[in-house]
Amino acid sequence: MQDLAQNDGVKTLDRRKILILYGSETGNSEESAGDIERVARRLHFQTLLEEMNDVELSDLLQYPLVIFVISTTGQGELPKNARKFWKALLRKRLSQNCLRQVKFTTFGLGDSSYFQYNWAARKLHKRLEQLGAVECLPRGEADERHEDGIDGTFLPWCLTLQTYLEKVYPLPSGLSPIPPDVQLMPKFIIELVEQDISTDTKGGGKPDPDVMGTECTPQAKKNFAEHRAAHDVDNHGRRLDREAALFSHVDNDARSLAMLKYENEVEGPMRGEHILARLSNETTKDWPRGIDVLDKPNVLRDAPIKYSLDDSLGSQDKSPSPLLLPIPCSWHGVVNGNVRLTPSSHWQDVRQLSLRVFGRETENSKVGRLSYKPGDVAIIYPKNFSQDVQALIDLMGWGDVADKPFQHIRQSADIPYNTPKNCYPSAHSTLRDLLTHNYDITSIPRRTFFTEISHYTEDATHKERLREFADPGHSDEFWDYTSRPRRSILEVLGDFKSVRIPYQHVPSVFPVIRGREYSIASGGLLTHDDRHPNDTILDLTVALVKYKTVLRKTRQGLCSRYIASLRPGTVINVGFRANDIPQVILEPQKPLLAIAPGTGIAPIRALLHERELIAQNHSYKNTMKAHLFYGGRNRTADFFFEDEWTELGIDVVTAFSRDQASKIYVQDRILEQYEKVCILLRKGCAICLCGSSGKMPEAVRFALYDCMVKGGMARDREQAKISLHKNWDFWEEVLSPV
Repeated sequence: MQDLAQNDGVKTLDRRKILILYGSETGNSEESAGDIERVARRLHFQTLLEEMNDVELSDLLQYPLVIFVISTTGQGELPKNARKFWKALLRKRLSQNCLRQVKFTTFGLGDSSYFQYNWAARKLHKRLEQLGAVECLPRGEADERHEDGIDGTFLPWCLTLQTYLEKVYPLPSGLSPIPPDVQLMPKFIIELVEQDISTDTKGGGKPDPDVMGTECTPQAKKNFAEHRAAHDVDNHGRRLDREAALFSHVDNDARSLAMLKYENEVEGPMRGEHILARLSNETTKDWPRGIDVLDKPNVLRDAPIKYSLDDSLGSQDKSPSPLLLPIPCSWHGVVNGNVRLTPSSHWQDVRQLSLRVFGRETENSKVGRLSYKPGDVAIIYPKNFSQDVQALIDLMGWGDVADKPFQHIRQSADIPYNTPKNCYPSAHSTLRDLLTHNYDITSIPRRTFFTEISHYTEDATHKERLREFADPGHSDEFWDYTSRPRRSILEVLGDFKSVRIPYQHVPSVFPVIRGREYSIASGGLLTHDDRHPNDTILDLTVALVKYKTVLRKTRQGLCSRYIASLRPGTVINVGFRANDIPQVILEPQKPLLAIAPGTGIAPIRALLHERELIAQNHSYKNTMKAHLFYGGRNRTADFFFEDEWTELGIDVVTAFSRDQASKIYVQDRILEQYEKVCILLRKGCAICLCGSSGKMPEAVRFALYDCMVKGGMARDREQAKISLHKNWDFWEEVLSPV
């Protein structure tokens, strides 16, 4: 009888399978899907975690439960790695009940500043039900605008999912869930290479067979050699940047010793820069919840006079390694220029990064030139800096093996990849190489990081504290320790010096470095280089992320820091993501109403130059004028590409919020110019809204609705909203700050 009971238990475990599928652009959905997988694994489920594009519809029928985690991108679209699956779901020949055996639930990630908030998850849910699939647990939806970010919704939903799994799929008698203090088996480890073998660099990806990878073609090698000869490519040089937006509520009315030392030894006395810090004791009294609310954005929100300027990073940075990784579908490009657009005295460093992307050989031995269109996005792949990598090696005691070659080892034959997803190591990578190019050691850690490293310390106090941070029940403490001060993984390990991570477990502890997306700022003739007709010019307009938090340390985004270090002549990898924009917006015979605060001008610049080139090529006589509402802080600092608008004959209405006593924003100018807006709308104009996510997009949309009401085109705001999005071509390119 006991044997029969054991056999029944084995059969029960065999049936405990969950398919977890994700669609993600920036990695948030993938990370959330990974959290769900860990919950399921602790309940002894066999799990398969995959991109949606990597499965067939028939695969869904093999699992008792399918969980979808998907973000919304662009104009309510599914992420690129989910679109193939979505097209399969839309096939007309599918029968109405072809998925009737499938039980599913979905979790959507979105941003309520978009008009199409969480549309991807909602469309997916609706289509699955149309095909007969049965929802077993109500859909969850996360909002990045939530006070606690994605966790504000995801954590409660994940607990509900766990309760559902425990109730509907009970474990066999005598088998308990794997407790949090027991480490799950890692999916990948790294091991020393004992002999000369080639490392498989498929890297957790299934590259598109129709797109070439980044192997160095003869043409690429030739281009690289040209620039080696023509430019100073000392990748150990640096470009000083002394300006930082410091978000600190520490009273400080004098220059710090570090600042004085920097001025005297490096740059000499600075002029016109304010050293006052936020007067926290007074400021916080006027704000509900005080410092917590002021500190969460960690971004400069008011006059720069309240901030001191200090660069605790730039004076030490050396350019990262010039090694190019074999990233599928990426291209090689050389830095033509890295120019600061804002004055050196301005609080924010905005760069115009200009790249020349090399053409590459196609299968028929011809050179293919990169082609892109307005609205497309470039992907920059950052790297860690040598001093940070060395600091981690020293902390962990990896010095003896740091410069020896390693290879990734799968821990299960069921894993379909040779390395973790989106990890593309070069052949014979040393541990130092992996930490420089592939694994993120300076990002803000997730809860799972604390769970993992708690297994690598014998200090009882440290172990207890780490597990508290990993516990969703201590969310406030986790927030205060990580997100509020923007404390990095490297700093956490510095705080918990008893932690000793085995180098073999690097893949299960550190997240993979992800590329950062930036809207392309070039179009039309700006993309051509007469001297190199097979290459493509690409401009990016990037606001470098730099600020100060309660720790009184300057913070800088990994990719911002990487971009700031790029010198002309440096060759880098560049990826691309196409965006679907209404084709009619490109037609110069159609009026255009463009709205772009700050660096949101990048895709608008590409669009305006593209329309100009199309008009020239087709000799259009009845071209329609483009109208631009542009917002910034100061005309002298933030009016990007002003001369170009004059040359193109663009009608520009500006809103510089700090150039007068009362703040004026772009939405205020739109409402002031409601008659002009209504004239354009009556002419059937196309509308473009570009910029950072947050409150701006919603405020601009409301201003447009109010213009329609004020101009007699709608009865009220609700009617205007329905009419505007139904009858006019409306394109939004709203990106979260990188």
